[in-house]
Amino acid sequence: MADPTGFMTTPREVAGRRPTDERVGDWDEVYPGTPGLALLPIISKQAGRCMDCGIPFCHNGCPLGNLIPEWNDLLWRDEWQDALDRLHATNNFPEFTGRLCPAPCETACVEGINRDPVTIKNIEVSIIDKGWADRRVTPQLADWHTLKTVAVVGSGPSGLAVAQQLTRAGHTVVVYERADAIGGLMRYGIPNFKMEKSVLDRRLKQMTLEGTTFKPSTNIGIDITGEQLLERFDAVVLAIGSTRPRDLKAPGRELAGIHQAMEYLPQATKALTREVPDQITAEGKDVVVIGGGDTSNDCLGTALRQGARSVTQLEIMPHPPADRPDSQPWPTYPMIYRVASANEEGGERLYSVNTAEFLGENGAVSGLRIVEVGGPQTRFAPIEGTERVIPAQLVLLAMGFLGPEADGVVSQLGVDLDERGNIVRDHNYQTAIPGVFACGDAGRGQSLIVWAIAEGRSCANGVDAFLTGETSALPRPINPSDRQLMA
Repeated sequence: MADPTGFMTTPREVAGRRPTDERVGDWDEVYPGTPGLALLPIISKQAGRCMDCGIPFCHNGCPLGNLIPEWNDLLWRDEWQDALDRLHATNNFPEFTGRLCPAPCETACVEGINRDPVTIKNIEVSIIDKGWADRRVTPQLADWHTLKTVAVVGSGPSGLAVAQQLTRAGHTVVVYERADAIGGLMRYGIPNFKMEKSVLDRRLKQMTLEGTTFKPSTNIGIDITGEQLLERFDAVVLAIGSTRPRDLKAPGRELAGIHQAMEYLPQATKALTREVPDQITAEGKDVVVIGGGDTSNDCLGTALRQGARSVTQLEIMPHPPADRPDSQPWPTYPMIYRVASANEEGGERLYSVNTAEFLGENGAVSGLRIVEVGGPQTRFAPIEGTERVIPAQLVLLAMGFLGPEADGVVSQLGVDLDERGNIVRDHNYQTAIPGVFACGDAGRGQSLIVWAIAEGRSCANGVDAFLTGETSALPRPINPSDRQLMA
């Protein structure tokens, strides 16, 4: 145990963000410098708050099974290299999760039963950011090469995790990405103010030096068919994500100015480094974002930085409670009212409302007719007399995703889909087609970045066993059959 009395004597402190009026004027991360390095003056004492529980429920909260009490204790003792090693033992990309994960480990922290939980996410990002700053994150080269080849389709966190694991096991791995740069949604879907792209690029450089080959601007299913992949490679991994957006079939949907969030966000990120023809922009407009999750908040922060006149987020669900409800007891991840960095910067959130109609002028959206609705128990029935109109010259749909795209490589390979439209795989992450595997959102459905990495690591175990007959080199954090138990 680090500090025997730390959980009683040290109050919880988290990373401080830059002033809102400063950060909405640029696209840099909302924390001063890097979040991990900014925390260095306080992070040792924060690590000392960990009680090193006999049964660390934070492990249960984390799909990766991160060895949280161990690296807390090592950090408290100023043993940064050992802490970094323990962090990397279960997580290929802690700099991603330390910035983007909602930290289910913290809601499962034993101290959180009746006190503020340990700042696990902040400790994680401090360990890895200092590791990068001290040049202690180096390529991990394979001891030998198996002469087996693997194609990974998709370069999001799941695809990158499976690729790095298999490369380190000695296989020859090629990662294909249809976008013009590697990273999946981390490249163009996640705004820079949440994670600057230099954080991604330095990890990709490490992977390149380890031997992973990256092929951007390659649309598998068109540039290379599924059949050609099977001819060229010993195994294929589909890490193509869940990219079919949920739509809203309300009157007026055909009006100009109504876009899916993933049409809008990638353009905003690309515009930071190049000219984007016909870019969708929020400048000078009343913006309405339909949906209340992380993607909605990304749209909010982006619109504010582009100079939107106003931004309103619409959520059909009721206003969540401030504290953990009885129906979601510790150590589950509770649905409570949370304030993201973008929410601090401006905008308005409306709960228990539905869009009855999109209104337009001259073929373009000009407003929304919204109505208050009852809760889920009423099937969101509209409440009579609550209709009103709000202005909107730009509407962004951020209502989640429905699964991977079924055409292209999925249909060409002939893999099965379940009733939700996700790729069916067995406990080894292998589909019904021998040698074809699936991991991440493509098989699990839309989920968290920490789940994507966990699935990538687990899938690598299955691929390695398929190629070599058995595997002891690669860990297996979670099986697909367990995913509902830990969701």
